[in-house]
Amino acid sequence: MTTGVGGVGGVGGSAGSDASGRVFLDLADPAFDTTSEQVHAAREADWLVRTSYGFAVLRYDEANELLTDRRFRQGNARWPEQNGVTEGPFLAWWQRVLLSLDGDDHARLRRLLMPAFKRQSILAMQPRFVEIAEDLVAGFADRGEVELIAEFAEPYSARILCLLLGLPEQEWEQVAHWADDLGRSFGIAVAQDLPLIEAALEGLTGYVDAAVEGRAAHPRDDLVSTLVQAHAADGRLTRDELVVGLVFLAFAGMETTRNQIGLAVQTLLRHPDQWQLLAERPELGAAAVEEVMRVNPTVTWVTREATTDLEFRGVHFPAGSILQVLSHAAGTDPRVMPEPAFDITTARERAPHLGFGKGVHHCLGHFVARTDMAVALPMLARAMPEAVADGPGEWLPVSGNTGALSFPIRFRARTR
Repeated sequence: MTTGVGGVGGVGGSAGSDASGRVFLDLADPAFDTTSEQVHAAREADWLVRTSYGFAVLRYDEANELLTDRRFRQGNARWPEQNGVTEGPFLAWWQRVLLSLDGDDHARLRRLLMPAFKRQSILAMQPRFVEIAEDLVAGFADRGEVELIAEFAEPYSARILCLLLGLPEQEWEQVAHWADDLGRSFGIAVAQDLPLIEAALEGLTGYVDAAVEGRAAHPRDDLVSTLVQAHAADGRLTRDELVVGLVFLAFAGMETTRNQIGLAVQTLLRHPDQWQLLAERPELGAAAVEEVMRVNPTVTWVTREATTDLEFRGVHFPAGSILQVLSHAAGTDPRVMPEPAFDITTARERAPHLGFGKGVHHCLGHFVARTDMAVALPMLARAMPEAVADGPGEWLPVSGNTGALSFPIRFRARTR
């Protein structure tokens, strides 16, 4: 049977139902939690619900199919306007980033950017990832306490980003500051945060543009030089497209890695046996990354937009319909994910998580994130035995892009 859905609508509050009988989830409510039992209950009732931002897909099979269905395009281009941002430099920039493009423009830019993310190039940097992590861990392992975000997750992700782009590593704090503020563009308070976002965009754009100019004159062995040389070789990647893309990479790559490290440690500390196992078996680092991204992803939803009137899984969607794939709900769907609920030793046996997206919009920098987190998590587990949260910390809303702003931890101090 085919059912129809009309324009976006809903009722007040964080949950309810509309005239069609579909559950409504208020994703725009800062207090809403996309990992809550409320979402799990909605998933048991149906695979599809209405939300403040269109519709949401809650089950794995439907989500997996949707992300590879070419009748849907990336839906992020409309995110600023959905939140009341209708003009200005941020909107103009957002509409040009790879995340917001589709069709030929997206395919061309993705193809031209891809050589900079070759697996061999990233693996060659892995020893330096280890050195950065060891340097940061040495600063707190003897103390028995750490503020994980300020002392590890943020400097680690920012310094790796500087390494990747060939930027001065000692300037990581400025890069991180810009990335933090620009990262607010993924939040549900984007309109209120617009002055900070646009100031960060201006600062980071100028910084990256200067780096591109420098590599044009003096190439190095880094990602920026690779892309500058590709631009010079055939001109298919314009200077403006290069700068726009690098600015997006700088904030998205740093912010998501920082957030995911905090969420990963949060998850592992809820399973002390897994934390200890990771310390004893560091080769499980890559599997731990996959498992924590399945159950506690920083990207809480992935957006798609219907390009035409269509039917999907028996439901009619008019052209322009927005659908959000809720990452945690899909990743913990009991129809696909067997018990135990969390186990880093069986992560490879589960269906692949959707935290990096899928299809033509699969995250371009996924291997960088997987590699640097696979280095960091076992090292943290070894350095912080018997670790527990030392207070609640401060956390972003569990919607949009989520993560810790501060996360104090205490543990058994290393003895010399």
